[in-house]
Amino acid sequence: MDFQLPQEITTKLAELDAFIEAEIAPLQREHMQFFDHRREYARTDWENDGRPQPAWRALIEEMERRADKAGHLRLGLPKTCGGQAASNLMIAAIREHLAGKGLGLHNDLQDESSIVGNFPIIPVLDAYGTPEQKLYIEGMISGKRHLSFALTEPGHGSDATWLETTGRRDGDGWVIDGMKRWNSQVARAHGNLVFARTSGKPGDGRGITAFIVPTDAPGHKILYNHWTFNMPSDHAEVELKGVRVPDSAILHKEGEGLMVAQRFVHENRIRQAAASAGAARYCIAQAAKYARSRIAFGEPLSKKQAIQFPLVELYAECEMVRNFIFKTAWQMDRQDALEISDMVSICNFRANRLACDAADRAMQVHGGIGYSRALPFEHIYRHHRRYRITEGSEEVQMRRVAQYLFGFSGKRATV
Repeated sequence: MDFQLPQEITTKLAELDAFIEAEIAPLQREHMQFFDHRREYARTDWENDGRPQPAWRALIEEMERRADKAGHLRLGLPKTCGGQAASNLMIAAIREHLAGKGLGLHNDLQDESSIVGNFPIIPVLDAYGTPEQKLYIEGMISGKRHLSFALTEPGHGSDATWLETTGRRDGDGWVIDGMKRWNSQVARAHGNLVFARTSGKPGDGRGITAFIVPTDAPGHKILYNHWTFNMPSDHAEVELKGVRVPDSAILHKEGEGLMVAQRFVHENRIRQAAASAGAARYCIAQAAKYARSRIAFGEPLSKKQAIQFPLVELYAECEMVRNFIFKTAWQMDRQDALEISDMVSICNFRANRLACDAADRAMQVHGGIGYSRALPFEHIYRHHRRYRITEGSEEVQMRRVAQYLFGFSGKRATV
Protein backbone atom coordinates (compact mmCIF):
# COMPACT_ATOMS: atom_id res chain seq x y z
CA MET A 1 0.00 0.00 0.00
CA ASP A 2 1.40 3.36 -1.05
CA PHE A 3 -0.53 6.45 -0.02
CA GLN A 4 1.64 8.91 -1.93
CA LEU A 5 0.17 10.47 -5.05
CA PRO A 6 2.00 9.08 -8.11
CA GLN A 7 4.79 11.19 -9.54
CA GLU A 8 2.85 11.88 -12.73
CA ILE A 9 0.11 13.55 -10.66
CA THR A 10 2.40 15.71 -8.53
CA THR A 11 4.22 16.75 -11.70
CA LYS A 12 0.91 17.71 -13.30
CA LEU A 13 -0.10 19.76 -10.25
CA ALA A 14 3.16 21.71 -10.47
CA GLU A 15 2.60 22.22 -14.20
CA LEU A 16 -0.90 23.57 -13.55
CA ASP A 17 0.40 25.93 -10.86
CA ALA A 18 2.96 27.33 -13.29
CA PHE A 19 0.28 27.79 -15.97
CA ILE A 20 -2.00 29.61 -13.54
CA GLU A 21 0.80 31.96 -12.49
CA ALA A 22 1.83 32.70 -16.08
CA GLU A 23 -1.54 32.84 -17.89
CA ILE A 24 -4.55 32.95 -15.58
CA ALA A 25 -3.54 35.07 -12.58
CA PRO A 26 -2.63 38.08 -14.79
CA LEU A 27 -5.97 37.74 -16.61
CA GLN A 28 -7.77 37.66 -13.27
CA ARG A 29 -5.95 40.77 -12.05
CA GLU A 30 -7.24 42.64 -15.11
CA HIS A 31 -10.83 41.86 -14.08
CA MET A 32 -10.84 42.02 -10.29
CA GLN A 33 -14.45 43.22 -10.14
CA PHE A 34 -15.42 39.58 -10.68
CA PHE A 35 -13.33 38.31 -7.74
CA ASP A 36 -13.32 40.89 -4.94
CA HIS A 37 -16.25 42.13 -2.84
CA ARG A 38 -18.09 43.15 -6.05
CA ARG A 39 -18.11 39.60 -7.45
CA GLU A 40 -21.81 38.77 -7.11
CA TYR A 41 -22.90 42.18 -8.40
CA ALA A 42 -20.43 42.19 -11.31
CA ARG A 43 -21.17 38.63 -12.42
CA THR A 44 -24.95 38.91 -12.39
CA ASP A 45 -27.15 40.36 -15.12
CA TRP A 46 -29.86 41.46 -12.72
CA GLU A 47 -32.07 42.77 -15.52
CA ASN A 48 -31.92 39.45 -17.38
CA ASP A 49 -33.50 37.32 -14.65
CA GLY A 50 -30.24 37.00 -12.71
CA ARG A 51 -28.32 35.11 -15.37
CA PRO A 52 -24.53 35.45 -15.80
CA GLN A 53 -23.32 38.74 -17.27
CA PRO A 54 -22.04 38.38 -20.85
CA ALA A 55 -18.70 39.91 -19.77
CA TRP A 56 -18.35 37.27 -17.04
CA ARG A 57 -19.10 34.47 -19.48
CA ALA A 58 -16.61 35.95 -21.95
CA LEU A 59 -13.88 35.94 -19.29
CA ILE A 60 -14.54 32.28 -18.48
CA GLU A 61 -14.42 31.42 -22.17
CA GLU A 62 -11.06 33.20 -22.53
CA MET A 63 -9.70 31.25 -19.56
CA GLU A 64 -10.91 27.99 -21.11
CA ARG A 65 -9.46 28.93 -24.50
CA ARG A 66 -6.04 29.48 -22.91
CA ALA A 67 -6.32 26.26 -20.91
CA ASP A 68 -7.28 24.31 -24.03
CA LYS A 69 -4.38 25.78 -26.00
CA ALA A 70 -2.01 24.74 -23.20
CA GLY A 71 -3.39 21.19 -23.23
CA HIS A 72 -5.11 21.29 -19.83
CA LEU A 73 -8.83 21.78 -20.47
CA ARG A 74 -9.49 18.32 -21.96
CA LEU A 75 -7.22 16.44 -19.59
CA GLY A 76 -9.95 14.17 -18.24
CA LEU A 77 -11.70 13.54 -21.55
CA PRO A 78 -11.29 10.43 -23.73
CA LYS A 79 -8.54 10.57 -26.34
CA THR A 80 -11.21 10.38 -29.04
CA CYS A 81 -12.32 13.84 -27.85
CA GLY A 82 -8.83 15.30 -27.95
CA GLY A 83 -8.32 14.54 -24.28
CA GLN A 84 -5.69 12.64 -22.35
CA ALA A 85 -7.98 10.15 -20.58
CA ALA A 86 -6.60 11.15 -17.18
CA SER A 87 -7.44 8.76 -14.36
CA ASN A 88 -10.18 9.40 -11.81
CA LEU A 89 -7.43 9.72 -9.20
CA MET A 90 -5.62 12.40 -11.19
CA ILE A 91 -8.80 14.41 -11.78
CA ALA A 92 -9.81 14.12 -8.10
CA ALA A 93 -6.34 15.23 -6.98
CA ILE A 94 -6.44 18.17 -9.39
CA ARG A 95 -9.89 19.33 -8.33
CA GLU A 96 -8.92 19.11 -4.66
CA HIS A 97 -5.67 20.99 -5.35
CA LEU A 98 -7.28 23.77 -7.38
CA ALA A 99 -10.10 24.31 -4.87
CA GLY A 100 -7.48 24.36 -2.13
CA LYS A 101 -6.00 27.48 -3.72
CA GLY A 102 -9.14 29.48 -2.93
CA LEU A 103 -11.42 31.44 -5.24
CA GLY A 104 -10.04 32.34 -8.62
CA LEU A 105 -10.49 32.27 -12.37
CA HIS A 106 -8.41 29.08 -12.48
CA ASN A 107 -11.23 27.12 -10.84
CA ASP A 108 -14.39 29.09 -10.32
CA LEU A 109 -17.26 27.68 -8.33
CA GLN A 110 -19.98 29.78 -9.92
CA ASP A 111 -20.00 28.14 -13.33
CA GLU A 112 -18.19 24.88 -12.52
CA SER A 113 -15.45 26.21 -14.80
CA SER A 114 -11.81 25.22 -14.43
CA ILE A 115 -8.54 25.09 -16.34
CA VAL A 116 -9.12 21.33 -16.22
CA GLY A 117 -12.64 21.09 -17.54
CA ASN A 118 -15.47 19.18 -15.95
CA PHE A 119 -17.60 17.81 -18.79
CA PRO A 120 -19.40 14.78 -17.29
CA ILE A 121 -21.81 14.35 -20.19
CA ILE A 122 -19.09 14.23 -22.87
CA PRO A 123 -17.86 10.66 -22.09
CA VAL A 124 -21.49 9.54 -22.39
CA LEU A 125 -21.87 11.27 -25.75
CA ASP A 126 -18.58 9.77 -26.87
CA ALA A 127 -19.61 6.27 -25.83
CA TYR A 128 -23.24 6.22 -27.00
CA GLY A 129 -23.92 9.21 -29.23
CA THR A 130 -24.63 9.07 -32.94
CA PRO A 131 -22.27 11.00 -35.26
CA GLU A 132 -24.76 13.89 -35.27
CA GLN A 133 -25.08 13.86 -31.47
CA LYS A 134 -21.31 13.82 -31.11
CA LEU A 135 -21.17 17.28 -32.69
CA TYR A 136 -22.08 18.50 -29.22
CA ILE A 137 -18.73 17.25 -27.86
CA GLU A 138 -16.58 19.86 -29.54
CA GLY A 139 -19.41 22.35 -29.22
CA MET A 140 -19.52 22.01 -25.42
CA ILE A 141 -15.74 22.29 -25.10
CA SER A 142 -15.61 25.41 -27.26
CA GLY A 143 -18.83 26.87 -25.89
CA LYS A 144 -20.29 27.18 -29.38
CA ARG A 145 -22.84 24.34 -29.18
CA HIS A 146 -23.94 23.69 -25.61
CA LEU A 147 -26.01 20.77 -24.30
CA SER A 148 -27.93 21.29 -21.06
CA PHE A 149 -29.20 18.64 -18.65
CA ALA A 150 -32.90 18.25 -17.75
CA LEU A 151 -33.62 15.57 -15.16
CA THR A 152 -35.11 17.29 -12.10
CA GLU A 153 -38.79 18.31 -12.08
CA PRO A 154 -41.00 20.50 -9.86
CA GLY A 155 -42.32 17.40 -8.10
CA HIS A 156 -39.24 15.17 -8.31
CA GLY A 157 -35.57 15.68 -7.54
CA SER A 158 -33.51 12.85 -6.14
CA ASP A 159 -36.44 10.47 -6.76
CA ALA A 160 -35.75 10.60 -10.50
CA THR A 161 -37.40 7.27 -11.29
CA TRP A 162 -40.72 8.89 -10.40
CA LEU A 163 -40.39 11.71 -12.93
CA GLU A 164 -43.64 12.73 -14.62
CA THR A 165 -42.35 14.00 -17.97
CA THR A 166 -43.55 11.57 -20.64
CA GLY A 167 -42.51 10.64 -24.14
CA ARG A 168 -45.12 8.85 -26.25
CA ARG A 169 -44.49 7.35 -29.65
CA ASP A 170 -46.30 9.05 -32.50
CA GLY A 171 -45.64 7.63 -35.95
CA ASP A 172 -41.91 7.59 -36.58
CA GLY A 173 -41.15 9.98 -33.72
CA TRP A 174 -42.01 11.00 -30.17
CA VAL A 175 -44.08 13.64 -28.43
CA ILE A 176 -42.71 14.91 -25.11
CA ASP A 177 -44.78 16.61 -22.40
CA GLY A 178 -43.72 17.73 -18.95
CA MET A 179 -41.91 20.25 -16.81
CA LYS A 180 -38.24 20.50 -15.80
CA ARG A 181 -36.71 22.42 -12.91
CA TRP A 182 -33.07 23.43 -12.33
CA ASN A 183 -32.51 22.95 -16.05
CA SER A 184 -28.94 24.18 -15.79
CA GLN A 185 -27.52 26.46 -18.52
CA VAL A 186 -30.43 25.85 -20.87
CA ALA A 187 -30.64 29.57 -21.71
CA ARG A 188 -27.36 29.32 -23.64
CA ALA A 189 -27.83 25.75 -24.88
CA HIS A 190 -28.57 24.57 -28.38
CA GLY A 191 -29.82 21.20 -27.17
CA ASN A 192 -31.47 20.02 -23.97
CA LEU A 193 -30.93 16.46 -22.70
CA VAL A 194 -34.44 15.68 -21.51
CA PHE A 195 -35.28 12.56 -19.51
CA ALA A 196 -38.82 11.27 -19.97
CA ARG A 197 -40.74 8.13 -19.14
CA THR A 198 -41.57 6.18 -22.28
CA SER A 199 -42.64 2.87 -20.68
CA GLY A 200 -43.03 1.13 -17.35
CA LYS A 201 -44.54 2.59 -14.20
CA PRO A 202 -43.44 5.30 -11.73
CA GLY A 203 -40.49 4.09 -9.69
CA ASP A 204 -39.17 1.70 -12.35
CA GLY A 205 -35.53 2.13 -13.28
CA ARG A 206 -36.18 0.98 -16.84
CA GLY A 207 -38.51 2.84 -19.14
CA ILE A 208 -36.87 6.27 -18.89
CA THR A 209 -35.43 7.57 -22.15
CA ALA A 210 -32.93 10.38 -22.73
CA PHE A 211 -33.79 12.69 -25.65
CA ILE A 212 -31.64 15.45 -27.10
CA VAL A 213 -34.23 18.16 -27.76
CA PRO A 214 -33.32 21.28 -29.77
CA THR A 215 -33.96 24.26 -27.51
CA ASP A 216 -35.72 26.06 -30.38
CA ALA A 217 -38.13 23.17 -30.95
CA PRO A 218 -41.81 24.23 -30.93
CA GLY A 219 -43.25 23.63 -27.45
CA HIS A 220 -39.88 23.80 -25.66
CA LYS A 221 -40.19 26.95 -23.55
CA ILE A 222 -38.03 28.53 -20.83
CA LEU A 223 -40.52 29.96 -18.34
CA TYR A 224 -38.19 31.72 -15.92
CA ASN A 225 -34.85 31.48 -14.17
CA HIS A 226 -34.58 30.48 -10.50
CA TRP A 227 -32.70 32.98 -8.33
CA THR A 228 -30.55 31.14 -5.83
CA PHE A 229 -28.51 31.51 -2.63
CA ASN A 230 -25.46 32.12 -4.82
CA MET A 231 -25.87 34.48 -7.77
CA PRO A 232 -25.71 34.61 -10.74
CA SER A 233 -27.97 31.69 -11.48
CA ASP A 234 -28.49 29.74 -14.68
CA HIS A 235 -31.10 27.22 -13.57
CA ALA A 236 -34.36 27.54 -15.45
CA GLU A 237 -37.90 26.23 -15.18
CA VAL A 238 -38.72 24.68 -18.56
CA GLU A 239 -42.01 23.59 -20.07
CA LEU A 240 -42.25 20.89 -22.74
CA LYS A 241 -45.65 20.93 -24.38
CA GLY A 242 -46.22 18.66 -27.34
CA VAL A 243 -42.54 18.75 -28.29
CA ARG A 244 -41.97 16.50 -31.31
CA VAL A 245 -38.62 14.77 -31.86
CA PRO A 246 -37.52 11.93 -34.18
CA ASP A 247 -36.14 8.56 -33.09
CA SER A 248 -32.67 9.92 -33.76
CA ALA A 249 -33.07 12.26 -30.77
CA ILE A 250 -32.65 9.30 -28.38
CA LEU A 251 -29.27 9.14 -26.66
CA HIS A 252 -28.20 5.53 -26.05
CA LYS A 253 -31.29 3.29 -26.10
CA GLU A 254 -35.00 3.63 -25.60
CA GLY A 255 -35.90 2.95 -21.96
CA GLU A 256 -32.28 3.00 -20.76
CA GLY A 257 -31.83 6.69 -20.11
CA LEU A 258 -31.40 6.23 -16.38
CA MET A 259 -27.98 4.72 -17.04
CA VAL A 260 -27.02 7.92 -18.85
CA ALA A 261 -28.11 9.97 -15.83
CA GLN A 262 -26.31 7.66 -13.40
CA ARG A 263 -23.06 7.87 -15.31
CA PHE A 264 -23.37 11.67 -15.34
CA VAL A 265 -23.96 12.00 -11.60
CA HIS A 266 -21.25 9.48 -10.69
CA GLU A 267 -18.74 11.48 -12.72
CA ASN A 268 -19.86 14.58 -10.85
CA ARG A 269 -20.20 13.16 -7.34
CA ILE A 270 -16.56 12.20 -6.84
CA ARG A 271 -15.33 15.42 -8.45
CA GLN A 272 -17.74 17.45 -6.39
CA ALA A 273 -16.44 15.73 -3.26
CA ALA A 274 -12.82 16.44 -4.22
CA ALA A 275 -13.61 20.14 -4.78
CA SER A 276 -15.37 20.31 -1.42
CA ALA A 277 -12.39 18.73 0.35
CA GLY A 278 -10.07 21.28 -1.27
CA ALA A 279 -12.34 24.18 -0.32
CA ALA A 280 -12.51 22.89 3.26
CA ARG A 281 -8.73 22.62 3.42
CA TYR A 282 -8.42 26.21 2.21
CA CYS A 283 -10.90 27.52 4.80
CA ILE A 284 -9.19 25.65 7.64
CA ALA A 285 -5.73 26.88 6.63
CA GLN A 286 -6.90 30.48 6.33
CA ALA A 287 -8.64 30.36 9.70
CA ALA A 288 -5.54 28.91 11.38
CA LYS A 289 -3.33 31.55 9.76
CA TYR A 290 -5.60 34.37 10.95
CA ALA A 291 -5.84 32.91 14.46
CA ARG A 292 -2.04 32.97 14.74
CA SER A 293 -1.83 36.65 13.79
CA ARG A 294 -4.94 38.10 15.43
CA ILE A 295 -4.29 39.46 18.91
CA ALA A 296 -7.26 39.41 21.28
CA PHE A 297 -7.12 40.00 25.04
CA GLY A 298 -3.36 40.39 24.77
CA GLU A 299 -2.49 37.13 23.00
CA PRO A 300 -3.03 35.37 19.64
CA LEU A 301 -6.45 33.85 19.07
CA SER A 302 -4.68 30.57 18.37
CA LYS A 303 -3.92 30.29 22.11
CA LYS A 304 -7.63 29.98 22.90
CA GLN A 305 -8.97 26.45 23.13
CA ALA A 306 -12.34 27.72 21.90
CA ILE A 307 -10.56 28.55 18.64
CA GLN A 308 -8.21 25.57 18.60
CA PHE A 309 -10.55 22.66 19.16
CA PRO A 310 -13.17 23.31 16.43
CA LEU A 311 -10.39 23.80 13.89
CA VAL A 312 -8.60 20.68 15.08
CA GLU A 313 -11.82 18.68 14.60
CA LEU A 314 -12.21 20.06 11.08
CA TYR A 315 -8.56 19.48 10.24
CA ALA A 316 -8.81 15.83 11.34
CA GLU A 317 -12.03 15.34 9.39
CA CYS A 318 -10.50 16.93 6.30
CA GLU A 319 -7.48 14.63 6.36
CA MET A 320 -9.66 11.54 6.63
CA VAL A 321 -12.19 12.60 4.00
CA ARG A 322 -9.52 13.78 1.57
CA ASN A 323 -7.65 10.49 1.72
CA PHE A 324 -10.85 8.46 1.40
CA ILE A 325 -11.74 10.44 -1.72
CA PHE A 326 -8.37 9.61 -3.25
CA LYS A 327 -8.78 5.95 -2.33
CA THR A 328 -12.24 5.84 -3.91
CA ALA A 329 -11.07 7.60 -7.08
CA TRP A 330 -8.17 5.11 -7.29
CA GLN A 331 -10.67 2.24 -6.97
CA MET A 332 -12.91 3.79 -9.65
CA ASP A 333 -9.97 3.41 -12.02
CA ARG A 334 -10.03 -0.34 -11.37
CA GLN A 335 -13.71 -1.23 -11.45
CA ASP A 336 -17.10 0.06 -12.52
CA ALA A 337 -18.00 3.05 -10.34
CA LEU A 338 -21.57 1.75 -10.00
CA GLU A 339 -20.17 -1.27 -8.11
CA ILE A 340 -18.77 0.99 -5.40
CA SER A 341 -21.43 3.68 -5.40
CA ASP A 342 -21.64 3.45 -1.61
CA MET A 343 -18.02 4.66 -1.41
CA VAL A 344 -18.73 7.47 -3.88
CA SER A 345 -21.75 8.48 -1.79
CA ILE A 346 -19.69 8.51 1.42
CA CYS A 347 -17.18 10.82 -0.26
CA ASN A 348 -19.91 13.08 -1.52
CA PHE A 349 -22.03 13.70 1.55
CA ARG A 350 -19.14 13.87 4.02
CA ALA A 351 -17.02 16.22 1.90
CA ASN A 352 -19.86 18.56 1.00
CA ARG A 353 -20.93 18.86 4.62
CA LEU A 354 -17.30 19.40 5.64
CA ALA A 355 -16.88 22.29 3.20
CA CYS A 356 -19.89 24.06 4.67
CA ASP A 357 -18.70 23.47 8.24
CA ALA A 358 -15.19 24.69 7.41
CA ALA A 359 -16.42 27.85 5.66
CA ASP A 360 -18.76 28.58 8.56
CA ARG A 361 -15.94 28.12 11.09
CA ALA A 362 -13.60 30.31 9.04
CA MET A 363 -16.22 33.07 9.16
CA GLN A 364 -16.53 32.66 12.91
CA VAL A 365 -12.77 32.75 13.53
CA HIS A 366 -12.39 35.87 11.38
CA GLY A 367 -15.26 37.57 13.19
CA GLY A 368 -17.08 40.42 11.48
CA ILE A 369 -14.69 40.65 8.55
CA GLY A 370 -15.21 36.92 7.93
CA TYR A 371 -18.92 37.55 7.48
CA SER A 372 -18.23 40.33 4.97
CA ARG A 373 -17.70 39.95 1.24
CA ALA A 374 -14.18 41.28 1.62
CA LEU A 375 -13.23 37.64 2.31
CA PRO A 376 -14.27 34.60 0.25
CA PHE A 377 -15.81 32.42 2.95
CA GLU A 378 -19.41 33.51 2.43
CA HIS A 379 -19.07 32.76 -1.29
CA ILE A 380 -17.55 29.35 -0.61
CA TYR A 381 -20.30 28.54 1.88
CA ARG A 382 -23.11 29.60 -0.43
CA HIS A 383 -21.74 27.57 -3.31
CA HIS A 384 -20.92 24.37 -1.46
CA ARG A 385 -24.21 24.47 0.41
CA ARG A 386 -25.95 23.54 -2.84
CA TYR A 387 -23.76 20.46 -3.22
CA ARG A 388 -25.58 19.00 -0.23
CA ILE A 389 -28.68 18.90 -2.45
CA THR A 390 -27.53 18.52 -6.05
CA GLU A 391 -26.38 15.25 -7.68
CA GLY A 392 -28.66 13.53 -5.17
CA SER A 393 -29.24 15.05 -1.73
CA GLU A 394 -27.06 13.94 1.17
CA GLU A 395 -30.04 11.98 2.51
CA VAL A 396 -30.13 10.03 -0.75
CA GLN A 397 -26.37 9.48 -0.53
CA MET A 398 -26.80 8.10 2.99
CA ARG A 399 -29.66 5.89 1.81
CA ARG A 400 -27.36 4.48 -0.86
CA VAL A 401 -24.77 3.64 1.79
CA ALA A 402 -27.50 2.00 3.89
CA GLN A 403 -28.39 -0.25 0.93
CA TYR A 404 -24.88 -1.68 1.10
CA LEU A 405 -24.52 -1.65 4.88
CA PHE A 406 -27.79 -3.49 5.54
CA GLY A 407 -27.87 -5.57 2.38
CA PHE A 408 -30.97 -3.97 0.87
CA SER A 409 -31.58 -4.82 -2.81
CA GLY A 410 -28.98 -7.56 -2.61
CA LYS A 411 -26.12 -5.11 -2.10
CA ARG A 412 -23.45 -5.88 0.50
CA ALA A 413 -20.78 -3.78 2.15
CA THR A 414 -17.56 -5.23 3.50
CA VAL A 415 -17.55 -4.47 7.23
